[in-house]
Amino acid sequence: MNIRNKFLISKDYAFEEINVRWHENPVFKLKNNLLEHKIFLGLTRDPLIFLNDLKLKESELKPDYLIFASRHTSKTTRPSFLVHTTGNWSKDPNFGGEPRELSRASALLHKAGFLSLIEQEFPNTLTNFSLDIEITHHGPTKLEKPLVFMELGSSKTEWKIEEAGELLANTIIKAINKFVKLKRDSNQEIGLGFGGTHYAPNYRRVIINSNIALSFICPKYHIQELDKEIIRKMINNTSEQVDYFIIDWKGTNSEDKKHLIPLLEEFEIPIKKTKDFKL
Repeated sequence: MNIRNKFLISKDYAFEEINVRWHENPVFKLKNNLLEHKIFLGLTRDPLIFLNDLKLKESELKPDYLIFASRHTSKTTRPSFLVHTTGNWSKDPNFGGEPRELSRASALLHKAGFLSLIEQEFPNTLTNFSLDIEITHHGPTKLEKPLVFMELGSSKTEWKIEEAGELLANTIIKAINKFVKLKRDSNQEIGLGFGGTHYAPNYRRVIINSNIALSFICPKYHIQELDKEIIRKMINNTSEQVDYFIIDWKGTNSEDKKHLIPLLEEFEIPIKKTKDFKL
């Protein structure tokens, strides 16, 4: 709600209420939008990770992409801004979505979200916030629209910081503009990530320092659960054509590599390592 409020009171852009309701709440549309796309702001009281029905027929909205402005929770409660796609690698998901199902995702939208975040000018009050890409995790998985989560974490203290809500709201608007530019950039290439830890530091560097965009990232602790079916979902659920499988080589042990590489070799997609890209 902090982020939402900053959308509605911003001095840099303006949302106006329109005669449309979504999940029984009013919808706002961005005014004076220079893009050819329409940008809407909605609100649901359903927990975002369990949102399995957009109820679009009731609202008359026809979005092409979804950005979830969300809070983030972690045990460490470190102040952070985070970007990630959604899906479950396990048969026993604990945080929304279906077992062994992935959402739809756009690698370019994911990249646009993170690049827009690191390009922001941070006030002194927020210099202790980390900027993170997370691996693919939690729900929703059934919405049939490419989506990305952009989050403010990681405790009630940070969720209420006015400057943090404002920064993330501004980042999301800029991310939409950057996404449009990236879609027009023929040099961008698309990867699927395998291995590494939850906050994916090597993939973070790949995204920042190369022309690679990543849709789904499976961490090392789920490698043994992968099979051809879920890898095929990673490919098919990515909006863009996948150019590479990318392995965090040092972030994947030998047993996991023995399981993973033969699976990947069954697809006609080149296999690369994170170190192959300028880091």
